[in-house]
Amino acid sequence: MKNHFIKISLYATLILLITNCATKKNNTVTDVKKDPLLNDTVIYVAKDKSAKKNFFKDSDRETAWVDSIYNKMTVREKIGQLFMISAYSNKDSLHTKEVNTLIQDYKVGGLIFFQGGPVRQAKLTNLYQSKAKVPLFIAIDAEWGLGMRLDSTYIYPWNMTLGAIQDLSLIENVGRNMANENKRIGIHFNFAPVLDINTNPKNPIIGNRSFGEDKVNVSNKAIALMKGVQSQGVFSTGKHFPGHGDTAVDSHKALPLINFSKDRLELVELYPYKQIFDEGLVSVMVAHLNIPSLEPQTNIPSSASYNIVTNLLQKELGFNGLIFTDGLAMKGAADFKGPGDLEIAMLLAGNDIFLGPENVPAAFQKLETAYTEGVITEERLSHSVKKILHYKFKAGLNKYKPIDMANIYNDLNPLKNDALHYKLYENAITVLKNEKEILPIKNLDQKIAYVKLGDDVNSTFVTALKKYTEVTEVSNTNIDSLNNELKKYDTVIIGFHKLNKTWEKQNFTDTELLWLQEIAKHNKVILDIFTKPYSLLPITNFDDIEGLVVSYQNSSISNIVSAELLFGAIGAKGKLPVSVNTSFNVNDGLSTEKLNRLAFTTPENVDMNSAILSKIDAIAQKAIDGKMTPGMQVLVARKGSVIFQKSYGYQTYDNAKKVTNSDLYDVASISKMISTLPNVMQLYDKNKVTLDTQLKDMVPFFAKTNKENMTFKDLLTHYAGLQAWIPFYKATLDNNGKPSPKYYRKIAESKFSTKVADSLFIRNDYHDTIMKIIANSPLSLKKEYKYSDFTFIILKEYLERKTHTKLEDLSQQNFYSSLGMNNTLYNPLNKFDKNNIAPTEIDTYFRHQLIQGYVHDMAAAMEGGVAGHAGIFSNSMDVAKMMQLYLQKGNYGNKQYFSEQTFDAFNTCYYKDKGVQRGLGFDKRIDKDGPTCACVSESSFGHTGFTGNIAWVDPETEIVYVFLSNRTYPNVGEDGNKLAKGKIREDIQKIIQEAIIK
Repeated sequence: MKNHFIKISLYATLILLITNCATKKNNTVTDVKKDPLLNDTVIYVAKDKSAKKNFFKDSDRETAWVDSIYNKMTVREKIGQLFMISAYSNKDSLHTKEVNTLIQDYKVGGLIFFQGGPVRQAKLTNLYQSKAKVPLFIAIDAEWGLGMRLDSTYIYPWNMTLGAIQDLSLIENVGRNMANENKRIGIHFNFAPVLDINTNPKNPIIGNRSFGEDKVNVSNKAIALMKGVQSQGVFSTGKHFPGHGDTAVDSHKALPLINFSKDRLELVELYPYKQIFDEGLVSVMVAHLNIPSLEPQTNIPSSASYNIVTNLLQKELGFNGLIFTDGLAMKGAADFKGPGDLEIAMLLAGNDIFLGPENVPAAFQKLETAYTEGVITEERLSHSVKKILHYKFKAGLNKYKPIDMANIYNDLNPLKNDALHYKLYENAITVLKNEKEILPIKNLDQKIAYVKLGDDVNSTFVTALKKYTEVTEVSNTNIDSLNNELKKYDTVIIGFHKLNKTWEKQNFTDTELLWLQEIAKHNKVILDIFTKPYSLLPITNFDDIEGLVVSYQNSSISNIVSAELLFGAIGAKGKLPVSVNTSFNVNDGLSTEKLNRLAFTTPENVDMNSAILSKIDAIAQKAIDGKMTPGMQVLVARKGSVIFQKSYGYQTYDNAKKVTNSDLYDVASISKMISTLPNVMQLYDKNKVTLDTQLKDMVPFFAKTNKENMTFKDLLTHYAGLQAWIPFYKATLDNNGKPSPKYYRKIAESKFSTKVADSLFIRNDYHDTIMKIIANSPLSLKKEYKYSDFTFIILKEYLERKTHTKLEDLSQQNFYSSLGMNNTLYNPLNKFDKNNIAPTEIDTYFRHQLIQGYVHDMAAAMEGGVAGHAGIFSNSMDVAKMMQLYLQKGNYGNKQYFSEQTFDAFNTCYYKDKGVQRGLGFDKRIDKDGPTCACVSESSFGHTGFTGNIAWVDPETEIVYVFLSNRTYPNVGEDGNKLAKGKIREDIQKIIQEAIIK
């Protein structure tokens, strides 16, 4: 009896100690610092109760169910509902057995899952739910998606990254996606959003988990995330009440001190809570903090404070949702009291659910005793347990169904996630400096270097940069030597790449800071950091840095989008969520110009279906298996963004070298469209030639020939009666079918310096012979359409005579340099390694060697690899740039290369009534005899190439399609063009059309 009296007295004292400040209004805090945040004038006035939003409204059915369950419960079962224990899906059977025991013997009410995998967790959830008399709450602490805890699941950007975004609908979409992924594996609570305002850059535990240091921004982002989550029937938990943002101690390791006045806490830390409560937040997690202004008793954690949990949270702020403690195994709580006494203190303070208790059996025993002895009243127990049951009903646990185990991985990783991810970074990446408008990089004619700092991967960023122009990676172990090498470059991009993990240190080393300073001092620099903004804190002077970009995280998508921003494919929209010393303020962020260069995104962002596009893989494999071509590149762009770019197979059938996106292909007749034609269009645009200009006026050499009166229009529409082609090379072979010494040398000589292939040089004057043969060739007796290479051989002659410039130089100067087509050129062996060029043929009839890096077309080879009709080598990305220029009617990168009127003139069928489906230089045949699937619009245009290529544009759908291959390798064979007969290019185009979401 004496022991019983002592226990009652002790518990009464405990209650008195916890509640003795409930009526006091002593806000004095010792050592309160002079706080500039007290000057904040933004105040939130809470709404009337009737105006507060409610995502999960009560009902009579709900109340009836709650009462029916509660009234049948034993005290032990009621106490069990207060516990949410930790569970893992990556531990052994002993752990599973322990969890089962706690569910069956102690009737715990919920589980919080930590590390593991989604399928394993789903199986365990079904198992654990089957053991529970009342279905369990399932929770997860997944602030940036399930990937924070589970393998094989999606990881969204950190809150700090989201804090830079101005479009709240995107944040809401993140919440919506997260919720659907949670629901798929039976999760009812996601312990997010984080409402902490990270006003302390040295905060060791919050940092990137916060939306930033501005209370309004944090509040808006948290509300948007919560709305997205709760709109899908999953519960959000705001944390860490009343605010963990301005601490220098991790509450997992100790009890942090929040030494601010209540006025400051009301004005700053509590601001987002007040607002989100009005917007319908379901639950709150209370942190373990020492806050003297709210709880005067020494070292009582906020989670165990009646003043904070009941008086402040519930009474003053009017919150009536579920209240979770933060993890009870954390030192900030565990050092306060032992198991059982800690839970009693937490319950008496006003919490509903004990999260992650250390010792359930010990706590259970003490809680039962406290109930028996009246320390915990039935009224107090009923308040929390019935609240828990109400939310179990709202979660649908009154009609519990096991998780469907089919297709979990695909359901948790839908294609729409990447689509959203791109949009998030497009809106987050922040430009802080842009001296002399260094961003976006407009001039692609300059020499650009890239220097890496940091110790994480950078390959995706560098690859993305190189898709826009030539960017050279420069490195050296000595800063002076490095700066000496950088003298050759006009602009230096410095990428700072650190491991993409939220608690990893992301600081510059002292050496890196020194190198950054030295590089910036001597060069024009763009610094792009793929880390949290706080990484910039040690930099005291940014004067020598012309461009400064914060890309927030070192992920693949952030790397790609950041490269897009640097080159203007997108404009900058992000605003800095935190300040950087006095150099940059919160909400700083410059807008940059958007240039109409190709960007990169997912199909869904341009109304295309990824799943349908993936069928291209099977068609590509069919072509390879059928030996129609050993490999290929396929690219699809829509609405200005590349959405599909893949390479298939190998350069040859011996599978020695896989095809990559950067490999070069001989594009054959596509050379006409991407080299000769645009140069001709420029002359037309300058009125140097008209549709009716006659050939004798263009190239006087043809005066007094049967071709002198041919018009420019007839030439380009293949309606001039020219022969299709002449095998010029045959006249240069000896009786054995080998190159005759009369015309060729194996070693270059002064009169034999035109290179045809390896160790094969033709007479320099043979070009004149070719032109004479063309001039003397007969015309068709009947004027009709006949495709001819002669048109573009003649146009090369015209261009070079008119401009006094070689065609290869014209294309480079007028287009390739400024378009960033640095992988497009004649005679690629002058710049590229042979291994990066797909071979086209093992020639047994003319050059008698492997043709790799030399043009396949015989006439073009005899012209030294540079002809108007053939000779260009390129890759799918470069070809797409020229096709996008055409789609944009002569404009690319905000530069007008020729007028829209000129493009329209060339994309017109002038002899359609004669059955000629050709524009001026463009193929427009879309019927059964054409190169397309006949499913594109009449306004579409493009060209094919003999070696197995097509480049096609449809203005109506804004689609660019590029297919490059070396179907002629090792030879054409007796079966002829198997690629064409197999309709591979057409079938891929058909899939592209089918993938359009209408």
